[in-house]
Amino acid sequence: MAEVTGKVDFKVGDDTYQTWYKILGDLTSGAHPLIVLHGGPGVSHEYMTPLAEIHNKCNIPVVFYDQIGIGKSFFEGVADKPKEFWTVDLFVDELENLVAHLGIQNGFALLGHSWGGMLGAHYASHRHPVGLKHLVITGGAPSMALWEQSTRQLLKALPANMRETIERHEKEGTTNSPEYQQGMEIFYEKHVCKTPWPKVMEMSFAAMMRHPTVYHTMIGPSEFTITGTLKSWSCLDQIHTITAPTLLTNGVMDEAQDVCVSPFFQRIPHVKWAQFSQRHMPFLEEENQARYLQVVADFLNS
Repeated sequence: MAEVTGKVDFKVGDDTYQTWYKILGDLTSGAHPLIVLHGGPGVSHEYMTPLAEIHNKCNIPVVFYDQIGIGKSFFEGVADKPKEFWTVDLFVDELENLVAHLGIQNGFALLGHSWGGMLGAHYASHRHPVGLKHLVITGGAPSMALWEQSTRQLLKALPANMRETIERHEKEGTTNSPEYQQGMEIFYEKHVCKTPWPKVMEMSFAAMMRHPTVYHTMIGPSEFTITGTLKSWSCLDQIHTITAPTLLTNGVMDEAQDVCVSPFFQRIPHVKWAQFSQRHMPFLEEENQARYLQVVADFLNS
């Protein structure tokens, strides 16, 4: 398949940054491209690359990009930015800038995973892009309060000694300890992605570990202790204004439990909900990958 990579200037105040992107397929083909929004925030795009198969299934271009501050869109001085720099609107502006640069503002689809689903929902409900034809939200939530409620429910279901160990290290700020990391590995195994992780997953999380500023500033120490700039984020009062047909997906053992997904289903006018049998990464896990890709392809072709 044809593949093009590039960077687009992204101006924030008096400063100019660059957003790296990769296009699979031909943007001049007339087919509406799919833009993939990775999670985190601060987890680079590589783990989402199995979605390249959508190009083959739907015969549409697929666009991947690294959001500002991570992966191939990392910039020197990330760690020096004040926390006020890292806002949802920053990433919405970056997405709008990319759409305009690629010249696809009259027709495109979005697929957001985890934080990327939150970003997509915020963009669709606050900016109302006229060219948005389809929206896919995979393992997302309409508010960080609901996300924290969901993940803390899962934390409570862990064995008491493991839960207490995780909570103690987070309270004491010792999340680099091997004991804490071991507890988190068990949580990730149950609710994020089974081990051994695929190489693309390892690449994305290695990028976050090298440059953790975005994640730590916006989220905090972990998925169930939200102390960052996203703590009060919500688009619950706006999601009823999303006009694009929307597909929701989550897994039975997903970090994004039904408490996260059901408000989308109840409030978005044109919506479908597909649930998978496993964890937070249906496009990576063998048991769900084929079905997930087919469900998304059928939705985009509808």
